[in-house]
Amino acid sequence: MPFIILAHDKPNSERLRAKLRSEHLAYLSARKGQMLAGGALLDQDGKSIGGMIIVDTEDRAAAERFVGEDPFTTGGVFGAIQILTWRKTFFDRQRIPIEGRPSS
Repeated sequence: MPFIILAHDKPNSERLRAKLRSEHLAYLSARKGQMLAGGALLDQDGKSIGGMIIVDTEDRAAAERFVGEDPFTTGGVFGAIQILTWRKTFFDRQRIPIEGRPSS
């Protein structure tokens, strides 16, 4: 199953985020084949407060490595990180049949 990575910035990390942003984007770009989706988490004022990535892997350890090696993690931007298993029910505007369950 894919994994959702939710990473929340540490308080007062805006300057560090800006400094590491190009490294972070280069890291993600080099691994775009492993991602189903990703992007910034925003507060109600549109300010980045973290990120969300859906990693396409069956291996939780791979998802942990993915976020653990991200420059935002190694550089100290990310504080709290959650890794959640995700079962696709809807994807790309389509309902995904789940084996053994009705598709209605």
